Amino acid sequence: MTGTPLSNDIRRLRFERGEMTQQQLADACQVTRQTIIALEAGRYAPSLELAFRIARAFGVGVEEVFRWEDA
Repeated sequence: MTGTPLSNDIRRLRFERGEMTQQQLADACQVTRQTIIALEAGRYAPSLELAFRIARAFGVGVEEVFRWEDA
């Protein structure tokens, strides 16, 4: 991961939910597919609002999607 100790389980959660596509998640969260791609790759840290939107799309808490990895 580059630049941030924030990691996520977005890809795993998408596949656990019937192989939800990146576009379906993007539409549910009102962002572009490119934003989801960047998040999954760890190139982008979401705003707090977007983190909650993503968690809500999966029906889980924010802490089940995002983790702070201590160095």
